[in-house]
Amino acid sequence: MNINRLTTLGTCALLGGVLLASAAPASLRSSAGAKTEVPARAHVPMGLVFSCTPQQLLHIKPAVDHYLEREGVDLHLVQSSLDAQTHALQYALIEPLADANTLDLVDRPALHIKETLVELPTANGSTRTVITVSKAEILYAMLQAGRTTVFDGQACDAQALIDQIGIRQNTVAWAESLSWQWPEGGPAVWNRKYWRRGDPVKGYPLYEAVNDAFINQDRYAIGCYTATKLVVIQGVLDYYHRIQPNPRMLGLVQAQLLQDRDPLSHIEPGVMWHFEADSQAADRARPGKLLALKNGIAAKNFIPGDWAYFLNTDPVTYEKTGYEGSNALYLGRGKFDDYYNDHHHAYTFKEKMHEVYQWRNKVFSSRRDVAKVRPLSAADFELLAGTPAQGGIQMDYRAVPLLFGFQPLPSVGL
Repeated sequence: MNINRLTTLGTCALLGGVLLASAAPASLRSSAGAKTEVPARAHVPMGLVFSCTPQQLLHIKPAVDHYLEREGVDLHLVQSSLDAQTHALQYALIEPLADANTLDLVDRPALHIKETLVELPTANGSTRTVITVSKAEILYAMLQAGRTTVFDGQACDAQALIDQIGIRQNTVAWAESLSWQWPEGGPAVWNRKYWRRGDPVKGYPLYEAVNDAFINQDRYAIGCYTATKLVVIQGVLDYYHRIQPNPRMLGLVQAQLLQDRDPLSHIEPGVMWHFEADSQAADRARPGKLLALKNGIAAKNFIPGDWAYFLNTDPVTYEKTGYEGSNALYLGRGKFDDYYNDHHHAYTFKEKMHEVYQWRNKVFSSRRDVAKVRPLSAADFELLAGTPAQGGIQMDYRAVPLLFGFQPLPSVGL
């Protein structure tokens, strides 16, 4: 794997000033050539699945039902079924809601989804209020068609679901209102009290060093790839430090991150970057410290807290450092991250695809390059939402949180 490229893989460049015009087809099929062959998707199952023993299911079903109702999920809109042969308990949205698309869940009247308020700590010891995704929306996204989220083995426990939802919500909350600086082609900038060129300074707990990047944002200038990893790490560490205090789990996660003495490396599985020309078998076999990769995801199916990737399939601008593609953290409510507050803290799905596609037209600045923008039609956007093999730019995988405390944490190899 090209280490220099991997450290800057993808960008968060702003095209916010560019209008998403819907006229004039862009002939995408001839210009969005795939860089990798992706097998055609087979039938994609749906919803939440607990693959457990009959005795375990006796306890899991009432606990899950209670949790869904407590968080605002209408059980009349959810069908549950038990496979007597496999002992798999499945929860899924009923028709016609089960259409795989999660981007517009918040706009569906039947679901009554609302945002929620959470308190996040600040540098002066007080808190700030952030509007973020509700647990109900995260659950409805998991119940949607387009993918299956399975709980089995040690994860045959309702608490595994509860923690997964909590970590996802906390991850999104920390990504809601960020204003880090972009390095502008220079070296990254870190608060030297806690970091030396991205390596943690000895003498401080890792959770404290990571948290500083969020409460003292003006002291950091980092790229989009690093930013995404920091948000993922913060979501997990802060969950076990502050949201659901658990010193044992906090220690385990910190040890997991520090197993190779580089807490910002290998957060996601190496196979996430299989399309890189110099990707090696050893890279692709390496697991992620905090994330697993789920493949074969439907085009508009995102669960809040997912890390997705939009690939720049133009062979010319793909070689421009920082423009290989875009790392995208889904925030729910149809929004994706904006770590630098370039676009009012979020991008829509169309804006994210528009941004990445226009790089092939040398549109790297919303103001300087506006004349180079080629308008996209509604049909163009639908095509871009597909995989590179289908003429689009969206990879059909998502990096998702591990089930901490309910599955063995993998070793990345030393």
